[in-house]
Amino acid sequence: MKSYKILLFVLLVIAALGVIVALFPKESIKIGNTELHFPSFDDLAKRDTTQKEIELPTVDSAALQAMMALQDTMAVYRQIITQNEGRFFFPNQDSSFFDSFFASANKAQQQGRLIRILHYGDSQIEMDRMSDNLRVWFQKNFGGGGPGMIPLMQTIPTASVSQSVSGNLTDYGLYGDAAGIKDRQYGPMARFYRVSGTAILNVSASKNAKTDDRFKNFSHITLLYKDKIGNFSATLKDRVRQTEEKQISDTTGIRKMVWILDSVTARVSLTLSGEADIYGVTIDNGYGVTLDNIPIRGSSGTFFSQIEDSTLRVMYNLLDVGLIILQFGGNSVPAIQSDKAIFSYTDKIASQIRYFQRVYPKAKILFIGPSDMSTRVGGVLQTYPRLPDLVEALKMTVTENGAVFWDMYSVMGGHNSMLTWVRNGWAGNDYIHFSSGGAKKMSDALANTFQIMYNYYLLRQEMETQHPENTQNN
Repeated sequence: MKSYKILLFVLLVIAALGVIVALFPKESIKIGNTELHFPSFDDLAKRDTTQKEIELPTVDSAALQAMMALQDTMAVYRQIITQNEGRFFFPNQDSSFFDSFFASANKAQQQGRLIRILHYGDSQIEMDRMSDNLRVWFQKNFGGGGPGMIPLMQTIPTASVSQSVSGNLTDYGLYGDAAGIKDRQYGPMARFYRVSGTAILNVSASKNAKTDDRFKNFSHITLLYKDKIGNFSATLKDRVRQTEEKQISDTTGIRKMVWILDSVTARVSLTLSGEADIYGVTIDNGYGVTLDNIPIRGSSGTFFSQIEDSTLRVMYNLLDVGLIILQFGGNSVPAIQSDKAIFSYTDKIASQIRYFQRVYPKAKILFIGPSDMSTRVGGVLQTYPRLPDLVEALKMTVTENGAVFWDMYSVMGGHNSMLTWVRNGWAGNDYIHFSSGGAKKMSDALANTFQIMYNYYLLRQEMETQHPENTQNN
């Protein structure tokens, strides 16, 4: 088609839209159960001029401790954890919720334990975003290293580790293009790969300069698997020193193989032979605490209860899981337009929390609500109309079911804050997903909240030592 004809067609379309805009009633029209609205000239000319000053809530807890006496510091912390915008919302306002986790984490290195935190989420945490920064905080405070648990094959590349796999593999899972399976033994990543014959996994530390050095050294490698017929073996090769060690499984069922290297390396390979289901490979360094990034694109976090209970219980125990983080809700927002829809979603979330509590009651559960998200209403970009209602409903549902809630929507600034995040380069032009810088900013805020709670825990331990008669009031 000639260029002048294309131009003429575009001008005619614009003219037709102009006529519709001029004639369409401002109040909209109703046809049956459908209401039609067309933006006016004023709506089309509107641009959002809201420029919110975004300052994420932080507390310099070290400065507080240095400035004040113990008793005064305790009083300030009690105020912070109940009033600060970035606080955790606890079931029954129980600020000691994480005490048992912190106590275990403090002892992990001396006990030769590696306590795992499983960070499940939607596409907001893909590529290890948010998880990586949280992992750094936990490993700084409690020890440990390495990028954590990875699937045999990454559906989305991660910034924290480089990997490749070859061989005869079949993908089973609860999401994406994976096949389903009747026994529902999907494992801790809601996905596994079945090896029939031979497969080779190569793993290398990330060469990205922005990747934390703690993730670039490996010394503890664990293979979580189910031997199908008792003929499975795995050989770990340290590709830096060209040494290898083979382990043989002679028993069917869910097992793990562990390799502890004499010194750290940055490149390993696993050669798998036989018939087995591979649920995950943990790439760690030393003892302490680590955090596993488990992104599930498109999920609203409502399918975990489809995993067979006893299978997951065994695997969580083998992995020594101490904390489960669920970061969901964003994918449900566009479809939620009524109180009924909000109740339906929050009821499903409540059932997932109860499922995890039943499967593995030793693990604490933290639910992170959705961020602000923008859509066009009357031609103007603004927060999804029912998103604030959903956040409040989730907060109530999560805490009433014995888990902790962190309000990411409020932390980032609340209503229409996404507009400012996009302007500042902290979120993408889809007005939904954080950029890498925005994800770091948000995970810094979450790490700060954990730091506050950890310092508060330590202060109460100190108070118990110095003034045991006052501990019941703190």
